[in-house]
Amino acid sequence: MTAFRLAAHTVLAPPPEGWRDALAVRLGQRPRRIGLWAELALHGARQCLDTAGEAALPPSARLRVTSLSGARGVTQASMDSFRAGLLPLPFDFMQSQPSLMLAALGAALDWQGDASFMVCRDTEAWQRLALQGADAGGALLGRVEAHGETLATEWWRWVPA
Repeated sequence: MTAFRLAAHTVLAPPPEGWRDALAVRLGQRPRRIGLWAELALHGARQCLDTAGEAALPPSARLRVTSLSGARGVTQASMDSFRAGLLPLPFDFMQSQPSLMLAALGAALDWQGDASFMVCRDTEAWQRLALQGADAGGALLGRVEAHGETLATEWWRWVPA
């Protein structure tokens, strides 16, 4: 069993003023069609890797993201449309899917590999589970919350000890 050490931990709760502009500069363009929740995930993950001194996530690393709220805002908008007898707007529906956030993270981090999303309350148990069986690439673990006025993202970069 591989032992891991924490290489970086970033907490943005709330993110700093102008974080969306800073993300656009960091990525070289403004993210499109992914929504606030996924943008917040991108910003937090990129900040954590920068803190760890990594330009990209290694291909063998695991990526795990958790949230209690998920993409609540666009999910609510889709449900409101449905209740009004309308079909949800395609981008609202797409933005409500956690897999779109994972795909955006992969593209922004120049990475493809083992990624997943889950709803979880127990951060320690979730991290232990995510690190079980992880290999030389370690893991990038994040929590993203965006509902109402609450915007928060917290990320951990675990590397082999």
